[in-house]
Amino acid sequence: MSIIQFLRIIWAYRFLIVASTVICTLIAAVTVQLVRPRYEAQSRVMLDVIKPDPVTGQVMATAFLRAYTKTQIELVKDLQVARRVVEDLGWENDPRFQAAYRNRDSAQMDLDFTRWAAEEVMGGANAKLIEGSNILEISFGSPSPERAKQVADALRKAYIEMTLQSRREAARRNADWYEAQAEKSKAILFKAETDKATFERENGILLQDDKIDIDSARLAALASQGQAPVFSGPAAPAPSAGQLALADAELAQASRVLGPNHPTLKALQARKALLEQQVAQERNTAASAANAAVSAARATSGMLEAQKAKVMAQRDKVERLRLMQDEIDLRREQYTKGIARAAQLRQEAEVAEAGVVPLANAITPQEPEFPKKRLIIAASFFGGMGLGLVIGLMLELFGRRIRSADDLEGAVDAPVLAVVRRHGRPAKTSWWRPDFGRRIKPFRPRSAASA
Repeated sequence: MSIIQFLRIIWAYRFLIVASTVICTLIAAVTVQLVRPRYEAQSRVMLDVIKPDPVTGQVMATAFLRAYTKTQIELVKDLQVARRVVEDLGWENDPRFQAAYRNRDSAQMDLDFTRWAAEEVMGGANAKLIEGSNILEISFGSPSPERAKQVADALRKAYIEMTLQSRREAARRNADWYEAQAEKSKAILFKAETDKATFERENGILLQDDKIDIDSARLAALASQGQAPVFSGPAAPAPSAGQLALADAELAQASRVLGPNHPTLKALQARKALLEQQVAQERNTAASAANAAVSAARATSGMLEAQKAKVMAQRDKVERLRLMQDEIDLRREQYTKGIARAAQLRQEAEVAEAGVVPLANAITPQEPEFPKKRLIIAASFFGGMGLGLVIGLMLELFGRRIRSADDLEGAVDAPVLAVVRRHGRPAKTSWWRPDFGRRIKPFRPRSAASA
């Protein structure tokens, strides 16, 4: 089929197409006038998830952002938020809402006013995250533009308050739990300290801060003292022995020259006697010191062995005491961490930030969100035109007609030699089947017998 043939078909069904277009446009115009308009107002908040938490300093991971934003969207449409909106707007004292509540549907007869009004708020509330940003847009649709703006702002306010309240309540619950755990750890810590003190008192063992008992520390000290060797060889010469040898030499030389009663010889003899006494005294002192050192070494060795035996005998008790100290350290660490976490959560419960930042207030909508009159009428105009065209093509498909020589060439397998046109007024046809030719019938050549 050529474009000329297609245009001839459209022209043949022009009245049908015009009628379909007019009817669809009229129906759309009447419908948009009768349909109750719906105005939609939007208010926005910014989800402050990029900035670190003011208390914990943590930043939300990217993997949890999708779940977090989905939770915030559902929270906007939650029943608790809707109840807050009803309370903030004072709908319970509004005569219009009271009258609407009395005329409610039979399916809502078992609902109280607050729940019924909250259902109305939830039915018109919606929220979405603006793509490519962390801005949450809260919208509300209503037949009244003023009410749409009013409820949109109330939804934002109730959502922020609900978010802050839930955050504070969660922080308080967690703080209470951590404080309870800290108290349990504290009680166990006191009991462990008491048991340790009783065990030390009964067994006479005392651990130091480095978890080493006193007997083990004493053993280490004795072992370090016993490491220096003690020699018991010949004693070292006395310091005055050299002076004594010099005095002997001087006395021997003076005896050969001087008489036995000479004063100088007498003085040398007296000096020699004095040096002999001093050397003997020094030798006695050195021998006593050597003996004392040997005795001390022997005593230290004995004490070391005794202390070693004592430490070996109470090794199991010392190990048990160390395990008790480990448990005490563990309970003390648990108590410290629990108290610190509880204090942090208490501080978080007092924070004034809800994690969302309110942006501009909602604006009273000037045009309804639905119905879009111009768009609907334009769509119905082109839709009616397309419907008429489709109906005309369907009629042509099931009742093909010859409208030109081109149609005749497609109907019979023979060339068209001439076109004979009839002068005068064409035959009258039906409005739904415009035609100026005959319906196309299959061409069957006659046989020779029939001829």
